[in-house]
Amino acid sequence: MAIPLPSLQASLLSRTTTDAKPTHFPVSFRKTKRALVGCSAKKKISFVDQILDYIEGGPKLRKWYGAPELLPKDGSSADEDDDYSEEDEVRDAILVTDGDSDIGQMVILSLIVKRARVKALVNDKRVASEAFGDYVESLSGDASTNQFLSKALRGVRTIICPTEGFLSSISSLKGIKHVILLSQLSVYKGTGGIQALMKGNTVKLAEQDESKLLASGIPCTIIRAGTLQDAPGGQQGFCFDEGSAVKGSLSNEDAALICVEAINVVPQAGFIFEVVNGDEKVSDWKERLSQLMERAGPKLL
Repeated sequence: MAIPLPSLQASLLSRTTTDAKPTHFPVSFRKTKRALVGCSAKKKISFVDQILDYIEGGPKLRKWYGAPELLPKDGSSADEDDDYSEEDEVRDAILVTDGDSDIGQMVILSLIVKRARVKALVNDKRVASEAFGDYVESLSGDASTNQFLSKALRGVRTIICPTEGFLSSISSLKGIKHVILLSQLSVYKGTGGIQALMKGNTVKLAEQDESKLLASGIPCTIIRAGTLQDAPGGQQGFCFDEGSAVKGSLSNEDAALICVEAINVVPQAGFIFEVVNGDEKVSDWKERLSQLMERAGPKLL
């Protein structure tokens, strides 16, 4: 799946990187212009470099975001794999499990702006490398195999799953400290008739993902969102009422924002909450998520 570069560019251009307020995605990801796709005849740089040059004023400030030293490309040799030792491992990376999806790409860009060390599972490593350059360690392979899974999870502290299917296909989450799952299970279960039959396998994957994650004992945050829509984020508030996900909707951009903000609030066990777009304005996500967690109290799984 090709990564829609103009859409991703618009996402970064819509932000101010020095603002401490929560990151929003106020730009439509379908109606953007190819303003910065052109490159120099002397040296081609990735579009993320171009965007950072634009918003920060020069190439020399790219290193502030951790490129290239903090974010090596996925090109380790077999010898390097043999020399690897878990005892010396530093787990500070965030793995995005579906870097090809729209929400996955939005999550990745937000993490880059936050100077996080990012790893991403993608279908085409070459396309991802051209898009994200040294800011993301892109990996492509079969996560159901132990060899690739071990490589993918190396150095990872937190996993963000923007789509279903990853957790139910892997054999281990060894070493992971926090998993964030964006789930559509409430929406799927609320669907009836022919649509329910058509989404039968998707429902099964969502159920397996949640069940396996909760049974793992790893601190996890399950975000049960309403129907995901390709709409601009940051223009509406939110609603966290129980049962809201069945009938409500949430923009992809807002969903990506919540996934990233959930990194800062790690539960002791399994924490599940519902969210859709609504009237409540959230200025401090860490505080709001902590309140939701406290309200869940005995319901924490």
